[in-house]
Amino acid sequence: MKLSRTPGLGCGDMPILDIRNLSLSYRTLRGNVRAVDGISFSLEEGESLGLVGESGCGKTTAVNAILGLLPKNAVIEKGEILYRGRDLLKLSKNELRSVRGREIAMIPQSAMNALDPVYRIKDLIMEGILAHKEIAAEAKTERIVELFSSVGLEGDRIDDYPHMFSGGMRQRAVIAAIFSLRPSLIIADEPTTALDVIVQDQVLKQLSYLIKKTSTTLIAITHDIGIVAENCQKIGVMYAGKLIEIGSIGKVLLEPCHPYTMGLQNGLLGVRGKRREIISIPGVPPSLINPPAGCRFRPRCPFGEERCTQEQPALEEVSPGHWVACHLHGRAPELRQAARGPGTWTGGRNS
Repeated sequence: MKLSRTPGLGCGDMPILDIRNLSLSYRTLRGNVRAVDGISFSLEEGESLGLVGESGCGKTTAVNAILGLLPKNAVIEKGEILYRGRDLLKLSKNELRSVRGREIAMIPQSAMNALDPVYRIKDLIMEGILAHKEIAAEAKTERIVELFSSVGLEGDRIDDYPHMFSGGMRQRAVIAAIFSLRPSLIIADEPTTALDVIVQDQVLKQLSYLIKKTSTTLIAITHDIGIVAENCQKIGVMYAGKLIEIGSIGKVLLEPCHPYTMGLQNGLLGVRGKRREIISIPGVPPSLINPPAGCRFRPRCPFGEERCTQEQPALEEVSPGHWVACHLHGRAPELRQAARGPGTWTGGRNS
Protein backbone atom coordinates (compact mmCIF):
# COMPACT_ATOMS: atom_id res chain seq x y z
CA MET A 1 0.00 0.00 0.00
CA LYS A 2 1.37 3.41 -0.93
CA LEU A 3 0.82 6.04 1.74
CA SER A 4 -1.03 9.18 0.65
CA ARG A 5 1.27 11.12 2.94
CA THR A 6 3.84 10.41 5.61
CA PRO A 7 2.34 9.23 8.95
CA GLY A 8 2.18 12.05 11.46
CA LEU A 9 1.89 14.81 8.87
CA GLY A 10 -1.25 16.78 8.23
CA CYS A 11 -2.37 17.57 4.70
CA GLY A 12 -0.54 20.58 3.31
CA ASP A 13 1.83 20.94 6.29
CA MET A 14 5.55 21.53 5.80
CA PRO A 15 7.45 19.21 8.16
CA ILE A 16 10.72 20.02 9.87
CA LEU A 17 11.56 16.30 9.66
CA ASP A 18 10.17 13.84 7.13
CA ILE A 19 11.48 10.26 7.15
CA ARG A 20 10.32 8.27 4.15
CA ASN A 21 10.53 4.48 3.84
CA LEU A 22 13.87 4.24 5.65
CA SER A 23 15.51 0.81 5.71
CA LEU A 24 18.98 -0.05 6.97
CA SER A 25 20.89 -3.17 7.93
CA TYR A 26 23.96 -4.12 9.90
CA ARG A 27 26.38 -6.46 8.16
CA THR A 28 27.46 -9.16 10.62
CA LEU A 29 29.20 -12.54 10.46
CA ARG A 30 25.87 -14.24 11.13
CA GLY A 31 24.09 -12.35 8.35
CA ASN A 32 22.43 -9.02 7.64
CA VAL A 33 20.44 -7.60 10.55
CA ARG A 34 17.55 -5.51 9.21
CA ALA A 35 17.47 -3.10 12.15
CA VAL A 36 15.10 -0.60 10.53
CA ASP A 37 12.64 -1.81 7.92
CA GLY A 38 10.71 0.74 5.88
CA ILE A 39 9.72 3.24 8.58
CA SER A 40 8.07 6.57 7.73
CA PHE A 41 7.00 9.46 9.94
CA SER A 42 6.97 13.26 9.94
CA LEU A 43 7.12 16.00 12.53
CA GLU A 44 6.07 19.60 12.28
CA GLU A 45 8.10 22.32 13.96
CA GLY A 46 7.57 22.37 17.71
CA GLU A 47 6.02 18.90 17.91
CA SER A 48 7.25 16.17 20.25
CA LEU A 49 7.30 12.47 19.45
CA GLY A 50 8.15 9.57 21.71
CA LEU A 51 9.44 6.37 20.09
CA VAL A 52 8.83 3.33 22.28
CA GLY A 53 9.45 -0.39 22.02
CA GLU A 54 11.52 -3.20 23.45
CA SER A 55 15.32 -3.20 23.35
CA GLY A 56 16.61 -3.99 19.86
CA CYS A 57 13.46 -2.81 18.04
CA GLY A 58 15.37 -0.18 16.05
CA LYS A 59 14.56 3.03 17.94
CA THR A 60 18.13 4.20 18.50
CA THR A 61 19.30 3.02 15.08
CA ALA A 62 16.59 5.08 13.39
CA VAL A 63 17.55 8.32 15.13
CA ASN A 64 21.30 7.69 14.75
CA ALA A 65 20.67 7.57 11.01
CA ILE A 66 19.29 11.12 11.20
CA LEU A 67 22.62 12.40 12.50
CA GLY A 68 24.84 10.07 10.49
CA LEU A 69 26.12 8.39 13.65
CA LEU A 70 25.93 4.82 12.39
CA PRO A 71 28.78 2.29 12.74
CA LYS A 72 30.84 1.23 9.71
CA ASN A 73 28.92 -2.01 9.24
CA ALA A 74 25.61 -0.16 8.81
CA VAL A 75 24.21 0.12 5.29
CA ILE A 76 21.28 2.37 4.40
CA GLU A 77 19.41 0.37 1.78
CA LYS A 78 16.70 2.85 0.84
CA GLY A 79 14.72 5.84 1.99
CA GLU A 80 15.04 9.55 2.63
CA ILE A 81 15.59 11.66 5.75
CA LEU A 82 14.40 15.16 4.88
CA TYR A 83 15.28 17.95 7.32
CA ARG A 84 13.66 21.21 6.22
CA GLY A 85 13.46 19.68 2.75
CA ARG A 86 17.13 18.60 2.53
CA ASP A 87 17.93 14.91 2.36
CA LEU A 88 20.48 14.35 5.13
CA LEU A 89 21.54 11.08 3.53
CA LYS A 90 22.89 12.99 0.53
CA LEU A 91 24.95 15.54 2.47
CA SER A 92 28.74 15.40 2.59
CA LYS A 93 30.45 14.79 5.93
CA ASN A 94 31.26 18.50 6.27
CA GLU A 95 27.70 19.52 5.43
CA LEU A 96 26.29 17.06 7.91
CA ARG A 97 28.75 18.23 10.57
CA SER A 98 27.42 21.79 10.19
CA VAL A 99 23.88 20.53 10.82
CA ARG A 100 24.80 18.25 13.72
CA GLY A 101 24.76 20.08 17.03
CA ARG A 102 23.78 23.46 15.62
CA GLU A 103 20.45 22.46 14.05
CA ILE A 104 19.94 18.87 15.22
CA ALA A 105 21.35 17.83 18.59
CA MET A 106 21.31 14.60 20.58
CA ILE A 107 21.17 13.87 24.28
CA PRO A 108 22.67 10.34 24.27
CA GLN A 109 22.19 7.52 26.74
CA SER A 110 24.20 8.14 29.93
CA ALA A 111 24.98 11.63 28.67
CA MET A 112 26.22 12.62 32.10
CA ASN A 113 29.21 10.31 31.59
CA ALA A 114 30.18 12.10 28.37
CA LEU A 115 31.62 15.11 30.20
CA ASP A 116 35.43 15.22 30.06
CA PRO A 117 36.58 15.08 33.71
CA VAL A 118 39.67 17.28 33.18
CA TYR A 119 37.71 20.30 31.88
CA ARG A 120 35.54 22.72 33.79
CA ILE A 121 31.85 22.66 32.85
CA LYS A 122 32.06 26.21 31.50
CA ASP A 123 34.89 25.30 29.13
CA LEU A 124 33.02 22.26 27.83
CA ILE A 125 29.97 24.34 26.97
CA MET A 126 32.11 27.11 25.49
CA GLU A 127 33.90 24.63 23.25
CA GLY A 128 30.63 23.60 21.66
CA ILE A 129 29.54 27.17 21.07
CA LEU A 130 32.87 28.19 19.52
CA ALA A 131 32.67 25.31 17.05
CA HIS A 132 29.86 27.20 15.30
CA LYS A 133 31.06 30.58 14.09
CA GLU A 134 27.59 32.03 13.56
CA ILE A 135 26.88 32.00 17.31
CA ALA A 136 30.43 32.24 18.65
CA ALA A 137 30.03 35.97 19.32
CA GLU A 138 27.53 35.09 22.03
CA ALA A 139 30.01 32.82 23.81
CA LYS A 140 30.17 34.76 27.03
CA THR A 141 30.12 33.71 30.64
CA GLU A 142 26.79 35.48 31.12
CA ARG A 143 25.25 33.25 28.46
CA ILE A 144 26.42 30.07 30.23
CA VAL A 145 25.17 31.34 33.61
CA GLU A 146 21.81 31.96 31.98
CA LEU A 147 21.77 28.42 30.58
CA PHE A 148 22.63 26.99 34.00
CA SER A 149 19.74 28.88 35.53
CA SER A 150 17.37 27.55 32.86
CA VAL A 151 18.11 23.96 33.89
CA GLY A 152 17.94 24.62 37.62
CA LEU A 153 21.68 24.90 38.33
CA GLU A 154 23.35 27.72 40.25
CA GLY A 155 25.37 30.06 38.02
CA ASP A 156 28.38 30.08 40.33
CA ARG A 157 28.91 26.36 39.61
CA ILE A 158 30.05 26.88 35.99
CA ASP A 159 33.72 26.72 37.03
CA ASP A 160 33.29 23.34 38.73
CA TYR A 161 34.51 20.03 37.30
CA PRO A 162 32.10 17.21 36.39
CA HIS A 163 33.12 15.08 39.40
CA MET A 164 31.86 17.87 41.67
CA PHE A 165 28.33 17.38 40.34
CA SER A 166 25.81 14.68 41.18
CA GLY A 167 24.45 12.49 38.38
CA GLY A 168 21.33 14.59 38.00
CA MET A 169 23.35 17.83 37.97
CA ARG A 170 25.67 16.48 35.27
CA GLN A 171 22.66 15.51 33.19
CA ARG A 172 21.28 19.03 33.53
CA ALA A 173 24.66 20.46 32.54
CA VAL A 174 24.58 18.34 29.37
CA ILE A 175 21.09 19.67 28.59
CA ALA A 176 22.39 23.22 29.10
CA ALA A 177 25.23 22.50 26.66
CA ILE A 178 22.75 21.17 24.08
CA PHE A 179 20.52 24.25 24.32
CA SER A 180 23.52 26.60 24.09
CA LEU A 181 23.50 25.95 20.32
CA ARG A 182 19.76 26.62 20.02
CA PRO A 183 18.99 23.56 17.87
CA SER A 184 15.66 23.23 16.10
CA LEU A 185 15.43 19.47 16.68
CA ILE A 186 16.58 17.56 19.75
CA ILE A 187 16.83 13.79 19.94
CA ALA A 188 16.84 12.47 23.51
CA ASP A 189 17.90 8.82 23.71
CA GLU A 190 16.91 7.48 27.15
CA PRO A 191 17.85 10.87 28.70
CA THR A 192 17.39 9.74 32.29
CA THR A 193 19.22 6.40 32.21
CA ALA A 194 20.98 5.56 35.53
CA LEU A 195 19.12 8.25 37.49
CA ASP A 196 16.78 7.47 40.37
CA VAL A 197 13.08 8.08 39.80
CA ILE A 198 12.93 11.37 41.72
CA VAL A 199 15.87 12.87 39.82
CA GLN A 200 14.44 11.46 36.58
CA ASP A 201 11.26 13.43 37.16
CA GLN A 202 13.17 16.62 37.91
CA VAL A 203 15.36 16.34 34.82
CA LEU A 204 12.44 15.50 32.54
CA LYS A 205 10.38 18.42 33.84
CA GLN A 206 13.32 20.77 33.20
CA LEU A 207 13.83 19.37 29.69
CA SER A 208 10.11 19.61 28.93
CA TYR A 209 10.05 23.22 30.14
CA LEU A 210 12.94 24.19 27.85
CA ILE A 211 11.42 22.37 24.88
CA LYS A 212 8.15 24.27 25.25
CA LYS A 213 9.83 27.60 26.00
CA THR A 214 12.01 27.45 22.87
CA SER A 215 9.43 25.70 20.63
CA THR A 216 12.04 23.04 19.87
CA THR A 217 11.01 19.84 18.09
CA LEU A 218 11.68 16.70 20.16
CA ILE A 219 12.13 13.01 19.49
CA ALA A 220 12.38 11.05 22.73
CA ILE A 221 13.61 7.44 22.61
CA THR A 222 12.56 5.27 25.53
CA HIS A 223 11.08 1.96 26.62
CA ASP A 224 9.01 3.77 29.25
CA ILE A 225 5.55 4.69 27.95
CA GLY A 226 4.90 6.73 31.10
CA ILE A 227 7.71 9.14 30.19
CA VAL A 228 6.25 9.61 26.72
CA ALA A 229 2.71 10.08 28.05
CA GLU A 230 3.84 12.93 30.30
CA ASN A 231 6.28 14.69 27.97
CA CYS A 232 5.24 14.14 24.33
CA GLN A 233 2.34 15.02 22.07
CA LYS A 234 2.69 11.99 19.81
CA ILE A 235 3.86 8.42 20.21
CA GLY A 236 5.31 5.96 17.73
CA VAL A 237 5.46 2.25 18.60
CA MET A 238 8.23 0.16 17.03
CA TYR A 239 8.51 -3.61 16.91
CA ALA A 240 11.24 -5.70 15.26
CA GLY A 241 12.49 -2.85 13.08
CA LYS A 242 9.06 -1.63 12.00
CA LEU A 243 6.87 1.29 13.00
CA ILE A 244 3.56 -0.41 13.79
CA GLU A 245 1.47 2.40 15.28
CA ILE A 246 1.76 6.19 15.47
CA GLY A 247 -0.54 9.01 16.47
CA SER A 248 -1.44 11.39 19.26
CA ILE A 249 -0.86 10.29 22.85
CA GLY A 250 -4.59 10.21 23.51
CA LYS A 251 -5.44 8.12 20.49
CA VAL A 252 -2.64 5.57 20.72
CA LEU A 253 -2.71 5.03 24.49
CA LEU A 254 -6.47 5.19 25.04
CA GLU A 255 -7.58 3.64 21.76
CA PRO A 256 -4.69 1.41 20.61
CA CYS A 257 -5.35 -0.53 17.41
CA HIS A 258 -2.34 -2.86 17.36
CA PRO A 259 -2.22 -5.85 19.75
CA TYR A 260 1.39 -5.06 20.66
CA THR A 261 0.44 -1.54 21.73
CA MET A 262 -2.44 -3.03 23.72
CA GLY A 263 0.06 -5.30 25.44
CA LEU A 264 2.38 -2.40 26.26
CA GLN A 265 -0.58 -0.44 27.60
CA ASN A 266 -1.19 -3.20 30.14
CA GLY A 267 2.08 -2.20 31.81
CA LEU A 268 1.07 1.47 32.19
CA LEU A 269 -0.63 1.94 35.55
CA GLY A 270 -3.50 4.37 35.74
CA VAL A 271 -3.83 5.08 32.03
CA ARG A 272 -7.62 4.77 32.44
CA GLY A 273 -7.77 6.34 35.87
CA LYS A 274 -7.95 3.15 37.91
CA ARG A 275 -5.60 0.50 39.26
CA ARG A 276 -5.40 -2.82 37.46
CA GLU A 277 -3.18 -5.84 37.14
CA ILE A 278 0.07 -5.51 35.18
CA ILE A 279 0.10 -8.06 32.36
CA SER A 280 3.29 -8.90 30.49
CA ILE A 281 3.61 -9.95 26.86
CA PRO A 282 4.94 -13.54 26.69
CA GLY A 283 7.74 -14.53 24.32
CA VAL A 284 10.59 -12.53 22.79
CA PRO A 285 10.97 -10.42 19.62
CA PRO A 286 12.00 -12.32 16.47
CA SER A 287 15.48 -12.44 14.96
CA LEU A 288 16.08 -9.54 12.60
CA ILE A 289 18.43 -11.72 10.55
CA ASN A 290 15.62 -14.08 9.63
CA PRO A 291 12.32 -12.47 10.69
CA PRO A 292 9.07 -14.42 10.31
CA ALA A 293 6.89 -13.99 7.23
CA GLY A 294 3.80 -11.84 7.52
CA CYS A 295 3.30 -9.80 10.68
CA ARG A 296 6.40 -9.91 12.89
CA PHE A 297 4.31 -9.82 16.05
CA ARG A 298 2.29 -12.86 14.95
CA PRO A 299 4.25 -15.45 17.05
CA ARG A 300 3.39 -13.51 20.23
CA CYS A 301 -0.06 -12.22 19.27
CA PRO A 302 -3.09 -13.87 20.91
CA PHE A 303 -5.40 -12.66 18.14
CA GLY A 304 -3.48 -13.62 14.99
CA GLU A 305 -5.20 -15.21 11.99
CA GLU A 306 -3.93 -17.19 9.01
CA ARG A 307 -3.57 -14.02 6.95
CA CYS A 308 -1.18 -12.61 9.56
CA THR A 309 1.30 -15.43 8.92
CA GLN A 310 1.50 -14.75 5.20
CA GLU A 311 0.88 -11.06 4.49
CA GLN A 312 2.82 -8.21 6.05
CA PRO A 313 0.41 -5.46 7.15
CA ALA A 314 0.98 -1.92 5.86
CA LEU A 315 0.45 1.29 7.81
CA GLU A 316 -3.09 2.53 7.34
CA GLU A 317 -4.75 5.67 8.68
CA VAL A 318 -7.58 4.39 10.89
CA SER A 319 -8.64 7.86 12.08
CA PRO A 320 -7.24 11.35 11.41
CA GLY A 321 -3.54 11.27 12.34
CA HIS A 322 -3.71 7.74 13.78
CA TRP A 323 -1.88 5.08 11.76
CA VAL A 324 -1.55 1.35 12.43
CA ALA A 325 -0.07 -1.69 10.69
CA CYS A 326 -2.42 -4.54 11.62
CA HIS A 327 -4.82 -6.65 9.57
CA LEU A 328 -7.23 -6.72 12.53
CA HIS A 329 -7.51 -3.01 13.25
CA GLY A 330 -11.21 -3.07 12.33
CA ARG A 331 -11.81 -5.23 15.42
CA ALA A 332 -9.81 -2.94 17.72
CA PRO A 333 -12.57 -2.21 20.31
CA GLU A 334 -13.20 -5.94 20.75
CA LEU A 335 -9.48 -6.74 20.95
CA ARG A 336 -8.82 -3.97 23.48
CA GLN A 337 -11.41 -5.46 25.79
CA ALA A 338 -9.94 -8.94 25.44
CA ALA A 339 -6.35 -7.70 25.85
CA ARG A 340 -7.10 -6.50 29.39
CA GLY A 341 -7.60 -10.08 30.55
CA PRO A 342 -4.49 -11.96 31.81
CA GLY A 343 -5.77 -15.21 30.33
CA THR A 344 -5.67 -13.72 26.83
CA TRP A 345 -1.88 -13.48 26.97
CA THR A 346 -1.02 -16.52 29.09
CA GLY A 347 -3.52 -18.95 27.68
CA GLY A 348 -4.27 -17.59 24.24
CA ARG A 349 -0.78 -17.23 22.85
CA ASN A 350 -0.29 -18.35 19.26
CA SER A 351 2.74 -20.43 18.32
